[in-house]
Amino acid sequence: MCGRYNLIATGQQIMDCFSLLSLPAHRPDYNIPPGQKILAIVELEDGSNRAVNLHWGLIPSWSKDQAISSHLINARAETLTEKPSFKNAYQHRRCLIPATGFFEWQATDAGKIPYHIHQPDHALFAMAGIWEHWEHDQETVYSCTIITTVANDKITPIHQRMPVIIAPGDYHRWLTKKTAAVEMADFLAADAYRSMLVTPISARVNNPLHNDESCLK
Repeated sequence: MCGRYNLIATGQQIMDCFSLLSLPAHRPDYNIPPGQKILAIVELEDGSNRAVNLHWGLIPSWSKDQAISSHLINARAETLTEKPSFKNAYQHRRCLIPATGFFEWQATDAGKIPYHIHQPDHALFAMAGIWEHWEHDQETVYSCTIITTVANDKITPIHQRMPVIIAPGDYHRWLTKKTAAVEMADFLAADAYRSMLVTPISARVNNPLHNDESCLK
């Protein structure tokens, strides 16, 4: 699973990377856990990109309450077209989730060791996501989940899953509403992982309340 990540890029860097004209209030976030609002990029009807805040943990439109969101922070790429929770959003509501790194924990005899997986210089990248619109008892929530795939050779020693990363040249193809069904296999080449660094870090990151630069050291 992908259960924690960071976004420490500046607002201007995010706007430039995703061709945005504006951005919601933003500050560097070193330790982002599920269950809170996160920044995501969606495509509007006119083909332009927009940055929005979405609750991390998908709430399907048919769900009776929000509790299900804690179980849907990730969606497996292999079963997106089969699972009732995901298949409609996959066809019609895809998004990009900007990140500068994500965390995974390697199980060892001495305990779990946290790792930071990131690009050199903490460069921005985009994780694949899908989003939903949920309404119940006059309450509306826009939510999302991060898509994962089988880990490659670089990540396997740490964890068996990894986020799907969308290459910059594929941003529009992933987001566009003009294509109701994209082939997930086209986005799983994982070329973005070639330059990824896998860095062991302090256990300080284990506590999601810790949110500062020391989480990356």
